[in-house]
Amino acid sequence: MYLNCHSYYSLRYGTMSVETLVEQAAGRGVQALALTDINNSMGIMDFIKACRQHGIHPVAGIEFRDGNRLLYTGVARNNDGFRELNEFLTACNVNKQPLPADPPPFKDAWTIFPFGSKTPAQLLDNEYAGIRPSEVRRLFSSPFRHKPSKLVINQSVTFGTKDDYAIHRHLRAVDNNTLLSKINGEHLAAADEHFRPLDQLLEAFRSYPDVIRNTEHLLGDAHIDFDFSTIKNKDCFTGSRYDDKLLLEKLALDGMVYRYGKHNPEASQRVKHELEIIDRMGFSAYFLITWDIIRYSMSRGFYHVGRGSGANSVVAYCLKITDVDPIELDLYFERFINPKRTSPPDFDIDYSWKERDEVLDYIFKRYGKKHTALLGTISTFRDRSIVRELGKVYGLPKTEIDHLVQYPDDMMNRSRITEKIMYIGHKIMDFPNQRSIHAGGVLISEAPITAYTALDMPPKGFQTTQWDMYVAEEIGFEKLDILSQRGIGHIRECVDIVLDNQRRKIDVHDVEAFKKDPKVRDQLRRGETNGCFYVESPAMRGLLKKLRCDNYLGLVAASSIIRPGVAKSGMMREYIWRFHHPDEFEYIHPVMEEQLKETYGVMVYQEDVIKICHHFAGLDLADADVLRRAMSGKFRSKSEFKRIAARYFENCKARGYTDELTREVWRQIESFAGYSFSKAHSASYAVESFQSLYLKSHFPLEFMVAVINNFGGFYRTWVYVNEARRCGATINLPCINRSQPKTSIRGKDIYLGFIHISNLESRTISAILEERELRGPYKSLNNFVSRVPIGLEQLVILIRIDAFRFTGKGKKVLLWDAHMQLGQNTTVKRDKSLFQLPEKKFTLPELEENTLEDVYDEIELLDFPVTLTSFDLLKTSFRGEIMARDLMKHTGRMVRMVGNLVTIKNVRTVKKEWMHFAAFLDAEGEFFDTIHFPKSLKKYPFRGYGVYLILGKVEEELGFPSITVEKLAKLPVKPDPRY
Repeated sequence: MYLNCHSYYSLRYGTMSVETLVEQAAGRGVQALALTDINNSMGIMDFIKACRQHGIHPVAGIEFRDGNRLLYTGVARNNDGFRELNEFLTACNVNKQPLPADPPPFKDAWTIFPFGSKTPAQLLDNEYAGIRPSEVRRLFSSPFRHKPSKLVINQSVTFGTKDDYAIHRHLRAVDNNTLLSKINGEHLAAADEHFRPLDQLLEAFRSYPDVIRNTEHLLGDAHIDFDFSTIKNKDCFTGSRYDDKLLLEKLALDGMVYRYGKHNPEASQRVKHELEIIDRMGFSAYFLITWDIIRYSMSRGFYHVGRGSGANSVVAYCLKITDVDPIELDLYFERFINPKRTSPPDFDIDYSWKERDEVLDYIFKRYGKKHTALLGTISTFRDRSIVRELGKVYGLPKTEIDHLVQYPDDMMNRSRITEKIMYIGHKIMDFPNQRSIHAGGVLISEAPITAYTALDMPPKGFQTTQWDMYVAEEIGFEKLDILSQRGIGHIRECVDIVLDNQRRKIDVHDVEAFKKDPKVRDQLRRGETNGCFYVESPAMRGLLKKLRCDNYLGLVAASSIIRPGVAKSGMMREYIWRFHHPDEFEYIHPVMEEQLKETYGVMVYQEDVIKICHHFAGLDLADADVLRRAMSGKFRSKSEFKRIAARYFENCKARGYTDELTREVWRQIESFAGYSFSKAHSASYAVESFQSLYLKSHFPLEFMVAVINNFGGFYRTWVYVNEARRCGATINLPCINRSQPKTSIRGKDIYLGFIHISNLESRTISAILEERELRGPYKSLNNFVSRVPIGLEQLVILIRIDAFRFTGKGKKVLLWDAHMQLGQNTTVKRDKSLFQLPEKKFTLPELEENTLEDVYDEIELLDFPVTLTSFDLLKTSFRGEIMARDLMKHTGRMVRMVGNLVTIKNVRTVKKEWMHFAAFLDAEGEFFDTIHFPKSLKKYPFRGYGVYLILGKVEEELGFPSITVEKLAKLPVKPDPRY
């Protein structure tokens, strides 16, 4: 009788999870149930599994709405009907068309209209009207009285408990972006949308047995089911699995000669073994599709980095999917060939942020839009977002909402309204809120994607599944991650800049040579990594110095132990200590020595979790991998996790381990697994880091220009500009005749790009460059104004940033000229005359120029000074008792230093107090690091970015100095003379 049920996947409408909905139905003896969420089918897969568990007959459908208005509900007769409904919704989403008032006549799905919206004569064969128990009385005067065969019972279900209606009202207010007090009937579900006792429901329609029979017929005739055990990815690459096997074998063996030479028995044996496994498990197509994408991108000259568990495979290395040699790294092959694993190993392919969309475009066109989609993701209501959304619903001012978010336990926040916000917030915690796009997941399906889900069309322009990676995995999809990152962008751009500036070609893929390069190794050891991918943060620079890291394998380990879980568990500190004292520690168990000797008994990689769970606790490899994935948030089944965790403790007890030992190993596993990298992943990152390090070591100026141009690094632009100056560059302000949109270099002169100038419009930049390219450099301000269509406001910006300094005139004179020529005109048409008229000459009194004014113009327009440094702006001439380079000489002493704040990392202590780790630059442009404990921080907090006077004690840990701060004060600067 329940043809119209909503779960909380009816976003900001439904109040029950799919599991709760099905459990409530089972508790009431319901035998058949239809899930019809609003404008999506994202919950159907979970619904089918839940119905199986509770012995309920599942029916799939979609409720179609235009805003708050119900149009109709589609109910699938079978899997083909489910696909029809998905295709109909997808077409509207993809084409950005509103849902039509009348859907097409579905072949394998029924359409149910709200009672009263159509007459019986207007309904097609597959169409019905749904009548609620509360509407039965209206039948007396309705044309349906004589045509009950076109009626079905429409007992909607939206609520499970008494609280749910209040939750629903709040969700509707959030969805409509309005106050709770303004929500009315048109926004809301009817209050009786819950599971009515079946006898009551039938009693309401006792006089209309045809309606009951129609409803029972629809529910009985409808059937939906899926095979969750088989792989849904594209089955073949060539057309047959046998041909796939032959092609993959050919490509792998050819690649093996390229990677290892003709005579390498170990590589040959490993490749053949892997090929056998890949074929047996049906993964050949997945490898070939990945190879095909790599082949296309390499043909376009795009750089890529291959990661993921697939990088544990030598075959992937031979296909150039990855640049990580699994044999060199002794990668844990069991993670790849896990005999109980039904899904292929995942590949993460990173591209430059500029090139990723072109690769995605190729994938969609190569494999067809019917079979290709980006993977969706679902953002949920979480702590802060809940408070903000509900605060707006109650009309709280932004300042009150901010205070409530920042200090939820503050007694000043206690009121009837805030209590209600917290109560409702707790109820909707983890409810789905919005659908979005996964960072990089792509699905390539054998059957059309709409067989499993409807698709959205986000602004990105690639169709996207409505469900997320967890559902995709449970159905049997294995995603391919096509990701973007700025690191690859700056490597690619640096190679191009070096070719242009120095006429030198660089093979950036010659990583083996980079690993042995003494200049690179020295730079790594000294932590000279500013701008280098993944190794430039203050924490990473400190770690590299403490480990005296100067080789590839050391960097692979460092890339993983820097992750939060390792640091939090105390194992990062333990690893560093053991690295320096290899003969002064004891392994807590022989298995730790046997399996983790390379990393001094410390779990560093995800594979280590699998090793210890398997060899220490006796879990089989499949269960060990499930445990690892569950801890990293990539496995949904809590019951499965609890089962395996229980088995861990049972096995340890059976093996005679003490409770203390068992708990300590579990603590290390638990705190570590959620944040660790796989070894292959760390190795891939280390390869990219070495590419960056090589470029910075040998071509530092070109490298820093590339980093500046790709944005998105760890630091803000001014830090990279400082680094370029530190490496010997002369930094020039943007220039009308020399600058490009992005920052450029000529010899050792770096010209900041127009793109960095605040409020300078892109059309102005384009006009400047097009005209300069066409007719040569500009000769004067008048010449510029006559050639470029520009308004006074844009021209003033260029003058203030000193882009016309080639004229030899001061900025004030140029501003006078600009106003004389343009007046208040917003734009001037380009002078197309054959001969240029002579400039009018004006005699002006001598106008005073002030460097400090110029610097404040730079700060306003660029966000940082160029002509002077931040230290030059200070009222004091004091630059500190010592510089960063001398810190080690003053270990244990109190010192006063002056530093320009670069970045702050906030950390909560065990006592829930805040402490900070900060990085500064001294007057020579060198980094130094500070630690601010809660006691000091409360008395001497940071006051925003700027230059600080710091008093503290110099501490040293394994060759890395830092200052434990006692006092801190932001130094005053010279006033802005412009005002």
